[in-house]
Amino acid sequence: MALLQIAEPGQSTVPHEHRLAAGIDLGTTNSLIASVQSGNASTLSDDQGREILPSIVSYQADNILVGQTAQALSIEDAQNTITSAKRLIGRSLQDIQSKYPSLPYDFCGDENHPEIMTRQGAVNPVQVSAEILKSLNSRAQAALGGELTGVVITVPAHFDDAQRQSTKDAAKLAGISVLRLLNEPTAAAVAYGLDSGQEGVIAVYDLGGGTFDISILRLNKGVFEVLATGGDSALGGDDFDVALVDYFVEQAGLVRPLSPSLERQLMQQACYAKEQLTAKEQVDITISLDDNSDWQTSLTKAQLNELIGSLVNKTLRACRRTLKDADITIDEVIEVVMVGGSTRVPLVRSEVEKHFNKKPLTSIDP
Repeated sequence: MALLQIAEPGQSTVPHEHRLAAGIDLGTTNSLIASVQSGNASTLSDDQGREILPSIVSYQADNILVGQTAQALSIEDAQNTITSAKRLIGRSLQDIQSKYPSLPYDFCGDENHPEIMTRQGAVNPVQVSAEILKSLNSRAQAALGGELTGVVITVPAHFDDAQRQSTKDAAKLAGISVLRLLNEPTAAAVAYGLDSGQEGVIAVYDLGGGTFDISILRLNKGVFEVLATGGDSALGGDDFDVALVDYFVEQAGLVRPLSPSLERQLMQQACYAKEQLTAKEQVDITISLDDNSDWQTSLTKAQLNELIGSLVNKTLRACRRTLKDADITIDEVIEVVMVGGSTRVPLVRSEVEKHFNKKPLTSIDP
């Protein structure tokens, strides 16, 4: 792994000065923080040894819960427990409600500054993200034994200026100094060590919980040149889950609108089914309905593939457009890097391999 020494203008790079910095992956579904210690980069765990922090915030009457404790309340208290806030950053109220019509929240605020009403009052996506960053910052300070000088935060390559500024604003609210924002595809390429020894064109296919990036990079003498980026800020694993939820609703004969807790339970079961079907051919599902009855069904891998196939094809269309923008043919691509939790889905891996005519790199935990 390549290690970068980052110094802001006016800062000293003298090695004996004790400065603590970290890198943050602020994800739609999960987040984590990492640092370089004794020359080795490693993720930092909480006091229970957990590296991953679910990107979930629950606003209770007397406190704010983040991560696993918030996740435990996501069904029974869906309206006050915010998930996937990254998908809402920089979006108008109309955009949010048209793209995500089944969200269990009580939206307020004006058209260009949407907020969610919770027990602790109105909160916006930036404030929700700030709570996640605060939790990661506290974890880092406990693990490293001091206050962070600054952090590098990764963001989707297609994030616009407003979304990038919102990410910086969230860090500021959390009391964190941002050294820089780093595009997620570039971070992925560095993580695979592609900045040392190789030269040529690299495609980075990044499908996370809420966003999709495709970046075409040219590597020359250890330097990455971004030839073109594309993607969809409203396409990710959450959309796979929504496709499954819609299928469950139809099969169960349910009529929307559903209760917030049932919508959230359906999303959790859809995510569970999707994850189980990465290794299994069939999974059984049980849903507790609002009338206290249980509805049971099973889902096969073939059914999953049929339900999400159009979404996977949508990512491949973006790949074709981005290659065209870069004036690069598929045959010129020497490596395909796959990152993001949703690339664990077998259909995604097989279709990307077929599209680029080469087996993608998948060895690093996405």
